[in-house]
Amino acid sequence: MRVLAPKVGIVYLSFHSEPCIHDLVSSLGKSTYPKDRMELIIVDNPHPEYGSSVRMLEEQVMPLSGNELPNVTLLPQAFNTGFSPGCNVGIQWAIDHGCDYIFLHSQDGFLAPKALETMVEALESDKTIGAAQALLLLHPETELVNSAGNAYHYLGFGYCNQFRAKRESLNLPPILDSGYASGAALLMRADLVKAHGALDNEFFLYHDDIAYALRLKILGYRVVLVRDAVFYHKYLFGRSAKKLYYIERNRFGMMLMFYRWRTLFLILPMILFLELGLLFFYARQKELKTKMSVYGYWLWPSHWRMWLQKRKIIQAMRKVSDAVLLKDAVTQIVFDDPSINHPLLVKIGNPLMDRYGQWMKRFMTW
Repeated sequence: MRVLAPKVGIVYLSFHSEPCIHDLVSSLGKSTYPKDRMELIIVDNPHPEYGSSVRMLEEQVMPLSGNELPNVTLLPQAFNTGFSPGCNVGIQWAIDHGCDYIFLHSQDGFLAPKALETMVEALESDKTIGAAQALLLLHPETELVNSAGNAYHYLGFGYCNQFRAKRESLNLPPILDSGYASGAALLMRADLVKAHGALDNEFFLYHDDIAYALRLKILGYRVVLVRDAVFYHKYLFGRSAKKLYYIERNRFGMMLMFYRWRTLFLILPMILFLELGLLFFYARQKELKTKMSVYGYWLWPSHWRMWLQKRKIIQAMRKVSDAVLLKDAVTQIVFDDPSINHPLLVKIGNPLMDRYGQWMKRFMTW
C-alpha cells in the first residue's frame, strides 16, 4: 500500500504579480513533489498603483489548475491587507482543507525542482523542527547567497545571513539551526499553527517571520535552514519610510513580547545607545520624521495595552529560558550593503554591541 506524501499548501501572496507569475508556473510544473499532494493558494492584495491581479490570474493561472499546476485556489482581497494578514488568509484556507504543511512562497522567487520534497523530508524526519527555510540564492546571480538562514540580533533586528557570500565557499551542514526562517521561503507545520497561531496580523509588514520563529523557539522547537532545498530569489534590498517605520515599531513590540523583564533591563543601556546611533542615521537619511512617528506610536497607552496583552499570552506559553531563546542571536549587524555598513556601525556600533552581547550571554542564567 502506497503511503501518501504529506499535503502541502503553498501560499503565494500576489501584489502586482504580473512580472513574476511565469516563474511560479514554470517552477511548480517542474517540482518533484506529487502534484496531487499540493495546493496552490494565491491571495491577491490589490496594488495601490496597478490594482488587482485577479484578471491576469484567472486568464493565465487558473486554466492550468490540476494539470500543469497543482489545484489552484484564488482568494482575492478587497484591499491591501499587508503581508502577515494576507498570508494568514491563505494559511487558514490550507488548514481548513487538510494541509499538513504550509509553505510561504515569496512572489519574487521560485523553487528548485526538489526543494519542497527536501524540506518536507527534513521536517518529517525530525519532529523537534518547528519551521524551516530553504537556502535562498540570488537570481540571476545564482552563485551568490541571499540568505543561509536569517540572522536575529539580540536588539530586535533581523537580516539575511551570509548575504552575497559565494555558495561554494560555505561549508553548511544539511540542517542548520538559525536565528529565524525567512518568510520568503518558509515551511510551517499545520499542527503547530493550529495549536499556537499563524503570523501575527498586528505586524502587518516586516519582523512577522521573526516573531513566528521566536514563538516556536519559546515553545522549545528548532527553526532551521535546509541546505539542499534551494529557492531562487530576485531580491532587491530597498528602503522606504513605510518599511523603516514597521521595522522600528515591530522590533520594539517583539522584544516586549518575548523577553523577560530582567532581560529588557539588562539590555536597556544598549537599547539607548543604539537609539542615539539610529537618530543620527535617520537624520543623515532624511528619515528623522519616520523615527519620530515610531516614538509617537509608543506614546499611546492603547498601543502599550495591546502589546502587553500579547506579552501575557506569549509568556504563558514559555517553556525555555531567555538564555536558550537567545542562544542563536547574533551580536553584530553584518550585511553586505553600503547603506548599512556605515563607519559608525563598523568601527563603533558593532564592537560595542558585540562585547555587550557576549557579556550578556555569559551573564544571563534565566
